[in-house]
Amino acid sequence: MHELSLAQGIVDLVESEARAQHFSKVKAVHVVVGALASVEPEALAFGFDSVARGTVADGARLVLERPPGTAECMSCGAEVKLDSRGEPCPGCGSYQLLVTAGEELRVSDLEVE
Repeated sequence: MHELSLAQGIVDLVESEARAQHFSKVKAVHVVVGALASVEPEALAFGFDSVARGTVADGARLVLERPPGTAECMSCGAEVKLDSRGEPCPGCGSYQLLVTAGEELRVSDLEVE
C-alpha cells in the first residue's frame, strides 16, 4: 500500500509549510490525483487520516481533485480520454497511446488558520 507513504509525504510537506509560513492548523489539504496516477483515492484518504494525527493537519479534510486521463493515439492522431491504462483508442483500436494528462499527483492548495 504505497498510498500510506504518499500520505506521509503530504503530511511532511504540510508540516514543512506550516513552519515556513507560520500557521498552526490546517483545515483542508487539496490534492490533485490524476486518474492515471496509480493511486487509490480511498486508501490515500485513509492513510492521510492516520498519519496526520498529532500534526498540524490533524482533523484536516483531504480534498481530492481527479482530472481524467488523456492520451494521443500514435496511429490515428486522435486525442482520447482514458479511464485507466491499457485501454485501446476508441477510434481506431490501437494500443499505441501516448499519455498527455492524468498522471499528476500534487498538493494544489492548503486551507489554514
